[in-house]
Amino acid sequence: MSEYNNTYRHAIEQPDTFWAEQAKRIPWYTEPSIPLEFDEQNHARWFVDGVMNTCHAALDHHVDAGHGNQLAVIWDSPVTGGKRKITYREMRDEVARFAGVLAGMGVEKGDRVVIYMPMVPEALVAMYACARLGAVHSVVFGGFAPHELAVRIEDAEPKVVVAASCGIEVDRVIPYKPILDQALDASHHRPAACVILQREQASAILGEGEHDWQALMSEAAPVDCVPVKATDPLYILYTSGTTGKPKGVVRDNGGHAVALHYSMETVYGMQPGEVFFSASDVGWVVGHSYIVYAPLLMGCTTLVYEGKPVRTPDSGAFWRLIEEYQVKAFFTAPTAFRAIKKEDPDGDLLAKYDISCLRTLFLAGERLDPPTFHWLEDMLDVPVVDHWWQTETGWPIAANLQGLSPMPTKAGSATVPVPGFDVRVLNRKGGAAEPFEQGSVVIREPMPPGSLVGIWRDEQRFHAAYMAAFPGYYLTGDAGYFDEDGYLFVMGRTDDVINVAGHRLSTGEMEEVVGSHPAVAECAVIGIHDELKGQVPVGLVILKDGSTADELELEQALIGLVRERIGAIACFKQVLVVDRLPKTRSGKILRKLLRHIADGKEYGMPSTIDDPTSLQHVHETMLDRDVGQASRARLI
Repeated sequence: MSEYNNTYRHAIEQPDTFWAEQAKRIPWYTEPSIPLEFDEQNHARWFVDGVMNTCHAALDHHVDAGHGNQLAVIWDSPVTGGKRKITYREMRDEVARFAGVLAGMGVEKGDRVVIYMPMVPEALVAMYACARLGAVHSVVFGGFAPHELAVRIEDAEPKVVVAASCGIEVDRVIPYKPILDQALDASHHRPAACVILQREQASAILGEGEHDWQALMSEAAPVDCVPVKATDPLYILYTSGTTGKPKGVVRDNGGHAVALHYSMETVYGMQPGEVFFSASDVGWVVGHSYIVYAPLLMGCTTLVYEGKPVRTPDSGAFWRLIEEYQVKAFFTAPTAFRAIKKEDPDGDLLAKYDISCLRTLFLAGERLDPPTFHWLEDMLDVPVVDHWWQTETGWPIAANLQGLSPMPTKAGSATVPVPGFDVRVLNRKGGAAEPFEQGSVVIREPMPPGSLVGIWRDEQRFHAAYMAAFPGYYLTGDAGYFDEDGYLFVMGRTDDVINVAGHRLSTGEMEEVVGSHPAVAECAVIGIHDELKGQVPVGLVILKDGSTADELELEQALIGLVRERIGAIACFKQVLVVDRLPKTRSGKILRKLLRHIADGKEYGMPSTIDDPTSLQHVHETMLDRDVGQASRARLI
């Protein structure tokens, strides 16, 4: 670990010189001479006197260097049957023309543009066109409900909204235009114009101020990149907030480009010309960082996938893509593989494909439970890398660094902090936790380049949400611990630590035990209110396809496993078998919502939920098994 230790120490002890070196690896109009400054609240600001353009660094720079004929984007859409390959030169030219479209509508440096699109190449074109102009894009996940879209339009106040006529799911077409119309009617802000990409599966009727993408592009004149300061905002990405009002995370241009370029080589071990596949969506931070920007900043090819891990057409979809496009590194969420494991537990479909091109599998977005980790290790002959990061950080906080010094893996661990992130674990009194002692995972300031620089138009909320709990530290909101080797274990959100008769216990640890049973495909453990003990855990499990396990016998077996590995102190005494768990579209289980149902609280249907019927299903199962106060819970 000597190479890692030396690099990590350099980044923590001399962040200004470390990141000044990394900044030399991206193209600047004016190279920064001041790598690090601090604002009035003592938050880091990176490369303050540097001038660049993110679109230039990701597209024009590679074309100018003679790589214009290299593939930049591959689009594969099993839901439509469409495929497309776009070179760097073609991508640059298309982006330049759409930037001309936006400029013709009055979009200038600093203006906002809301993008509401599915996984199509035009979504990337729109994002890069904004960056080309120095405008600030805010991508909203395609299919978000009208209210959620309206809230984001009202907060960002875009000059233009860019949308598609529809999105396409496995079994349905979702018209976007009616959703957009309702959102605009509900918003106090009205954009100057809307641009609609018409898709043949459901075309939209255009009204006043609404324009057809193809018609505009046929007449558009290309425009050049607009130089911007490194500290100028590149995008706003909204993440859920505890107040119900979404937080608009703001990312800058210069720090973002430097950090993503560094991560592609150091974390992911990628080289220019190689194919990188991230199975996410441009509406999430993973899509922003590792579908849209990082691969092209590095000179790689990015694979844009409009499909699912299963049912498009089957659970071999990922393996087909890896073989067909010779993917070197693949990144997705653990929930995707739990879905694949449920449908193809023995990997029969994997055997049909030659994925010898694959070098590494990366997983993030939620904790990678050890049973899924071991299943993947048994199935694949490549490193399985669990890494941990957040919307707010924009790139990995902890990982097994494939481009620096790969280390032995430990199930359940994200391995070690990435250079630049001074990760600590603090106990309830704010002191340093001992090895294996769970506490709040925090990051000592300064935060490295690429991290959020604020909340859009709400500086006080930025400080209150992330910096106030432990002065001098960024609060991740996750609980975890370091082991004796310095490996970091992130066990879940701090509110997933439950208090059973005065003992603080991790539901993530219990999930690890429950998920180890051979009949269990996926599980969640939640803490519910108990008059005597304060809280007690309840398990919810999904069985593997083809499992013949008796539910009562399984419950007793799982109770015994938890008692054996954690102890009777856990008071784990109830298990529910469910067909599906309510999740966000990015694959995170909605544990807080499950607790509200079990505790008899009123609950709403989240805008981010993937399958609304899953919530009713779990509620009914809780009623059948008389869990907590579920009979009092009410959907509002």
